[in-house]
Amino acid sequence: MSSVKHSQVVEKENHSCQQLCELSETEASQDASKKTSHIWSSFVEQVESMCVSTSLMILGANFRDLPGIIVGADNGVQRDLTVEPILMPSGKPLVPDYAINFCDGKSTRPFSRLWWDETVPTLLCRPDLHSQSILHPEQDRVLTIRECARLQGFPDYYEFCGSVKERYCQVGNAVAIPVARALGFALGMAVRKLTGDEPIMTLPPKFSHSTASCCNLHPI
Repeated sequence: MSSVKHSQVVEKENHSCQQLCELSETEASQDASKKTSHIWSSFVEQVESMCVSTSLMILGANFRDLPGIIVGADNGVQRDLTVEPILMPSGKPLVPDYAINFCDGKSTRPFSRLWWDETVPTLLCRPDLHSQSILHPEQDRVLTIRECARLQGFPDYYEFCGSVKERYCQVGNAVAIPVARALGFALGMAVRKLTGDEPIMTLPPKFSHSTASCCNLHPI
């Protein structure tokens, strides 16, 4: 991976899912393969079985794209009773009832893939694909801790501590770095009464690494 390209991706610090492609497949597989009983055991088979279907391998696809599901005029979903139910090796239905009943069957979030070039939904404290758009755009897995951290604006050198579950919680509970930086600058300007009536405020270049004097923020 080119170091120049890597630096450009980190400096952008936007919420584009395109950043994920910079991660090595080794890191992604190592992080995603740590299946704790609290997070992974209940839906590993569900992910693997669903992703086998070509319908769910499309960018942005979700459980509605799987066979045996009908989307009604009211945007609600129901099972197609005219076709034979598709079962997993365990005998459970490929599309579980909770996906159909979630938000009265009108949500597109359960078992949905992300896009490479669109805004990512808010990251929560666990990669719950039952109710979140958290599946990798191309690979058959949820996002890793490092991928979630990148989406929150954390630099790659930032380390998280604890179990897999605890590290996911740390990322999900954190205020996104770009948001925190913007809030800090705006509050500092407001306290010193240096703001105007303009609706948009632009941060100085490299604001987080600058001093009070170069930002024109003088102590009271």
